[in-house]
Amino acid sequence: MSAFTTPAVLEMLDRYRWRLAEPFMYYTDVLPSRTVIAVPVDTITDLASVPRILWVIFPPIGRYAKAAIVHDYLYEQALYSKPVADMVFYEAMGVLGVPKWRRWLMYQAVKWFGRGNYEKRKRDGF
Repeated sequence: MSAFTTPAVLEMLDRYRWRLAEPFMYYTDVLPSRTVIAVPVDTITDLASVPRILWVIFPPIGRYAKAAIVHDYLYEQALYSKPVADMVFYEAMGVLGVPKWRRWLMYQAVKWFGRGNYEKRKRDGF
């Protein structure tokens, strides 16, 4: 069963960026063998990367914040594939109790508009 096993201890760097002050772990069932995703100290996140105009409906900080930290890390490191990273985000929001309609909309947003470093890794031959 998927689960967060540690709290997200964050330090605010500026109005929109946060630094992980302690390691952060998430166990996912999206990958085989209940894989652990270990987000290291000093990882920088903006939490949910939502265009400002939508903050009334989807603020950057919400029940889904921990899922956003894991997703940002997967995108930054271009770990696994983009579809897998997006599914981990969807799954993690479910673990956090995010309502299904919000989970689905946020998943669709990252699926269609999220970029991460996947294109850069392809260009670099990874």
